[in-house]
Amino acid sequence: MDRTDKLLVTRPPTAQQPLLGLTILLVEDSRFASEGVRLMCLRSGARIRRADCLQTARRHLAAYRPSVVLVDIGLPDGSGLDLLDTLASATPRIPVLIGTSGDSAAQDAVMQAGADGFLAKPIDNLAAFQTAILQHLPADRQPRGLRAMSLDTVEPDQVAFRDDLNVVAGLLAQADADRSLPYVTQFLGGVARDMHDTDLDRAVRAVETSGTGSAMPRKQVAALSQLVQQRIAAGGLL
Repeated sequence: MDRTDKLLVTRPPTAQQPLLGLTILLVEDSRFASEGVRLMCLRSGARIRRADCLQTARRHLAAYRPSVVLVDIGLPDGSGLDLLDTLASATPRIPVLIGTSGDSAAQDAVMQAGADGFLAKPIDNLAAFQTAILQHLPADRQPRGLRAMSLDTVEPDQVAFRDDLNVVAGLLAQADADRSLPYVTQFLGGVARDMHDTDLDRAVRAVETSGTGSAMPRKQVAALSQLVQQRIAAGGLL
């Protein structure tokens, strides 16, 4: 435990910062989604560390024990469900395990993997984020005083959105883009919903529904790639 961790642990949560003293490990590949959670942690008093894949998450967990782990179930090197399952059966157990996904139907799988809760994306409501964590903490970790149920929503900088688009553009430009297409549509679909970008979401769904067997839907992928490039050229602005 480093000096910063010691200082956090000794400071009890307050009504204004109900997650003070907690360290949250966020396992999330999207920079845009991660930035939103980072801002909510900042508002709530929690310390955050991020892993963008399962391999990095395991390195983090080998070095320290967070208070809370938030895991996106769709990651570039596997399913977050596997990590949740491992952590749920570990001893000692992480106090709070939460799965996240842009697909609300994934909630059952997240709970079956042993998670304590599920957060549907986009994760942008401060009160919902705080409540999802606080409800699984013991009484001595509850904030002192009456917590104000903020209705604020968090809007990350769109530079993070552009970073996500650049990742997708790179994958689509590869010679073997068809191999990464399932991950691209899962990742970009989540980002589009986080951004409330209906045109981009529609283009992703067109790719998902037009494939026949293992054939790559060239026309739909080209249209998606063009839209991604347009978003990048505009600086990520809609």
